Amino acid sequence: MTIVTTPVAAPDIHVNVGEAAVLRERGVMASVGLGSCVAIVLHDRVARVGGMAHVLLPHEALSRTPGKPSRFATTAVGHLLTLMRDLARAAEPGATVDAAEARIVGGASMFAALLNGGGINMGERNVHATRRALAAAGIPLVAEDTGGDFGRSVYFDVATGELRVTSIRHGERLL
Repeated sequence: MTIVTTPVAAPDIHVNVGEAAVLRERGVMASVGLGSCVAIVLHDRVARVGGMAHVLLPHEALSRTPGKPSRFATTAVGHLLTLMRDLARAAEPGATVDAAEARIVGGASMFAALLNGGGINMGERNVHATRRALAAAGIPLVAEDTGGDFGRSVYFDVATGELRVTSIRHGERLL
């Protein structure tokens, strides 16, 4: 992780809770205010495609409103891959997304002081479920900034592959 001091580029797309987005060749995606949520960032330099999902829960069974694949760690990875493949093929028929790498950010325990020893740490559960989903899809996890008790925001530049993580408590760094 590298500490950075250059200004954050204005995002082209804001990826809100439970949403996913993909871009090809250029553009910046952002997820702001990650607490226990996890931002999954996939990037395939060969296909020049990147995607981001803002995961709220580890799996659908914990939700009263199922059906939105980018909301859950267990389904967000596959959903992002489908979106990335569709975008790559739309730009170049026959293109593939075979070299995707992952980075994840978030999964904090924002209210640790309120949990007793047996409390549920949703951030930790989100991180574990995300790691399992990435492993099941065969996507290498190359970097992460997870856990702790502080929020984060992420800015992903598809052209350069740069992932900037910002937090009030810990400043900015590249992942």
